[in-house]
Amino acid sequence: MTVADVWTTLPLWGWAALALIAFCVGFAKTAIGGLVMVAVVVMALFFPAKESTGLTLLLLVVGDLVAITIYRKNVDWKLLVSSIVPVLVGLAAGALFLVWVDDTVLRRSMGVMLLALLAIGLLPGGLIKVEKKPVAHSYGALAGFSTMVANAGGAALNLYLLAAKFEKWRFIATTAWFFFAVNAIKVPISVGIGIITWPTVGLAAVLVPAVLIGAWVGRLVIKHVNQKLFDQLVTGLTAISALYLALG
Repeated sequence: MTVADVWTTLPLWGWAALALIAFCVGFAKTAIGGLVMVAVVVMALFFPAKESTGLTLLLLVVGDLVAITIYRKNVDWKLLVSSIVPVLVGLAAGALFLVWVDDTVLRRSMGVMLLALLAIGLLPGGLIKVEKKPVAHSYGALAGFSTMVANAGGAALNLYLLAAKFEKWRFIATTAWFFFAVNAIKVPISVGIGIITWPTVGLAAVLVPAVLIGAWVGRLVIKHVNQKLFDQLVTGLTAISALYLALG
């Protein structure tokens, strides 16, 4: 089913599922970022990979705007500035990849990529020192590439920030501003290569209220999540989503 077919073929339960995906996007942006991966995985079950990437991107931008409005403090600006060049390189590589491959290859690549990110995430505590610039830049490039290809850059960034021992509020604020900047860059690129179309924009507009409700609920919930549980949730959701997409 394509995005254009939604209005005539999607049953009521399908609309409920899309609303839940949008809710998860909003919740993730103000609470547990790893939940974005769940939304990405489920959205890819509804639409061709490229269309699901475009639709999810628009929902993420709405969530980003809410998140940066709420989290104006505790941002690690040094990290954000230092990641600009690596992320741009990753975005460019991801855009070329999207132009060259078909949906089947893209889906398989998404799965392999996320499993690779998961494996990399097991290394920082021992074999990789995340404070070293080459390592940090590698994570930035991976985040740019994976977010362009599959809106999955959160996996790379989340694992990096966890390894760097970011506390909860600094973690959320930094990721919010990072992905606001990255996703803002991705939108015109996605329009240019045909991933975002007018039908995509129309469907995203219908789902915006669910994103806003999710963001509001996420803001309420995260206040009651301690640091240890926060780290466990981010890691667990990233791992589960990566395995599901790669093996599904």
